[in-house]
Amino acid sequence: MAKNIMFMGTGSSVGKSLITAAMCRILDNHGYQVAPYKSQNMALNSFITKDGKEMGRAQVVQAECARMEPQVEMNPVLLKPNSDVGCQVILMGKAEFNMDAMDYHAHKPKLVEIVISAYDALAEGKDVIVIEGAGSPAEINLRDNDIVNMGLAELVDTPVVLIGDIDKGGVFASIYGTIMLLQPEERARIKGFIINKFRGDVELLKPGIKMIEELVNVPCLGVIPYKRFVIDDEDSVSERFDNNSEGLITIGVVYLPHLSNFTDCTAFEMHPDVKVEYYRNQRDLQLANPDLLVIPGSKNTIDDTCHVINSKMGDEIHRLHDCGVPIVGICGGYQLLGKEIRDPFSVESTKGSIDGLGLLNIVTTIEEEKRTVRTTGKVLGNFMGMALADMDVEGYEIHMGTSEALDQAKPFAILADGTVDGVIAEDGTVMGTYLHGIFDNDGLREKIIEALRVKKNLEAGPTAFDFKAFKEEQYDLLAETVEASLDMKKIMEIIGEIKK
Repeated sequence: MAKNIMFMGTGSSVGKSLITAAMCRILDNHGYQVAPYKSQNMALNSFITKDGKEMGRAQVVQAECARMEPQVEMNPVLLKPNSDVGCQVILMGKAEFNMDAMDYHAHKPKLVEIVISAYDALAEGKDVIVIEGAGSPAEINLRDNDIVNMGLAELVDTPVVLIGDIDKGGVFASIYGTIMLLQPEERARIKGFIINKFRGDVELLKPGIKMIEELVNVPCLGVIPYKRFVIDDEDSVSERFDNNSEGLITIGVVYLPHLSNFTDCTAFEMHPDVKVEYYRNQRDLQLANPDLLVIPGSKNTIDDTCHVINSKMGDEIHRLHDCGVPIVGICGGYQLLGKEIRDPFSVESTKGSIDGLGLLNIVTTIEEEKRTVRTTGKVLGNFMGMALADMDVEGYEIHMGTSEALDQAKPFAILADGTVDGVIAEDGTVMGTYLHGIFDNDGLREKIIEALRVKKNLEAGPTAFDFKAFKEEQYDLLAETVEASLDMKKIMEIIGEIKK
């Protein structure tokens, strides 16, 4: 049976996802068969596996760090918030139902069999399963029916390492408080703690580490320095939206209230010549001067379209379009750019139908069934004056709606199954697609950047940027940083003897 180790945090966004990813790469580098696992994930940032299943993006990063193909068993329960109190529940990659928080909490015991079955299937033939918790194990109001923190730790009998984020402040209090709020048998599972995101001289921290070790009777396994890695984030609680980097080309992204799959612009953020900006309101757009504007995906296109129009952000998007700024809409952003969005089954709202921004000649109908598929295709039309015909693209679709092109609007691409995707406006300045990951395609992305260079009278850029190679460099840098910071001998002792 595979060994395991679980990383829990004193709270959200303390670094659980990245440290889990780093451990997958470290163990893989040492020759172990390793896989990541998170029983329940709440995120709007998702991915589609080769067999058409939906899973959290963080586990995809972790799988890539383990050098294995993502599979839905790594994240058997995915929650996608669609309101302040409710979410869509996705089980083993398929959307099953919508629930409010209270009903879901009561429903969790029924998910134990799914969670354990997925874990057992994943552990088959593996040496180590690296498990990520969610939020904090000290959320005592949620301890009953827990399937993702200490409840899961008991189910799979795993040792636990606690992570605290010193950059937030109060790291010693958060470590102490978390451990002290646990039951004695739960505290016994905590085999060590890690202090993450440290800036400065670690010698100044050592007296505090010694005192907290004595107070909680748990050893510190290391202090990880604060470092920015260009790696896909777990969710929209992200530092990327405050990015102040410089670049010759500026890609603007409209920050929607129900923003999902914001990683569609990661490839631009990684590019050495590109700056990505996020615009949250009308004022941001008034001050903006992007070379390309992206309207990203949304978990609730109806609400987000209403927000964009009522907040006057839509007026600014029209102004930028009139000024010659090319616009790309992806999934919900594609729907938002159309003439009308219909919701006959009240999937997203009770409005029935609303007007879109009218920059693309399409009408969208929100359906009851979600389409989840990975696909390939060939581009058909021209965008920004670029001849893109016959260019190969690949991506993945996650959407509840279908969009009908009006008046023989030119499609963006023809897909492998013979269907068409997206639309390019007649003047070639606005493009929409359902394909997430569209900018991960090196050829298309580099053509767009080069066209923007020409438009700005900039010199030709360097050799085309290799997105996948850069991701691997970032994964290796993450693993090297974490491994150098931790007591790996102690970590391996916590995991236990691995029989290969």
